[in-house]
Amino acid sequence: MTAALVERMAPEDLWTLFQRVVPPAPVRPQGGGHRRRGDREVLAAIIFGATSGCTWNQLPPGFDLSGVTAFRRFTEWTEARVWAKLHRLVLDELGARGELDWSRCTFDSVSVWALKGHLTGPNPTDRGKKGSKIHLIVDRQGLPLSIGISAANLHDSQALIPLVCGIPPIRSRRGPRRRRPGKLHGDKGYDYRHLRRWLASRGIRHRLARKGIESSRHLGRHGWVVERTVSWLSGCRRLHRRYERKPEHLLAFTAIAATLICHRRLTKWNGV
Repeated sequence: MTAALVERMAPEDLWTLFQRVVPPAPVRPQGGGHRRRGDREVLAAIIFGATSGCTWNQLPPGFDLSGVTAFRRFTEWTEARVWAKLHRLVLDELGARGELDWSRCTFDSVSVWALKGHLTGPNPTDRGKKGSKIHLIVDRQGLPLSIGISAANLHDSQALIPLVCGIPPIRSRRGPRRRRPGKLHGDKGYDYRHLRRWLASRGIRHRLARKGIESSRHLGRHGWVVERTVSWLSGCRRLHRRYERKPEHLLAFTAIAATLICHRRLTKWNGV
């Protein structure tokens, strides 16, 4: 059961990519201690926890490791920025195969309930309940290129510039790496003159809906793409409600969800 469960949660192609970004295991100079669990088994357990939403102590016995071990390794890899590196590596594979469409990108955000921790605040759209917000930019097909988190009371417009700057240089099928969309779509929450000037200064064409001018009925013409990606993110049940005290852990689970979305497109390209 263990091998089948590990293979299902951490398939061979994802494990091969993960091995390129995971740091080497620390060495005990004094020797002794328990044998360190295999990285692939722990990776599978972390992905299971992210997608199922279970707590660390609720991991099935099929993984043959404790929740404490999974949490410690998750913390260790989060501090080493493994999840962001893995997301970028999967994007590189997609970009090298021409699977990323930069012609029209869209950005938006989604709020999640938060029980505790930093980067939380009263959600103005949910009766002031405490929450956090996930921001993302997706390509024309809905593949997440850049992600970020903030308190729920942060205005979306304040996250646009850091989100665009957070797009990593991604490989292209031909030519140099790319990190700038050809066109960027956003709703009326981003209708500010300084944002338009900033995007224009970087050579990015913008299509930001204008308040009082454009009808809200037409905002879904291109915005449905990012809304579909938000529904894909909800497949990672750990993001339905924030239980993590540290914002780095919430960002890590968001990066895991984004990686899984991009990896599904990669396996589809491979014919799996």
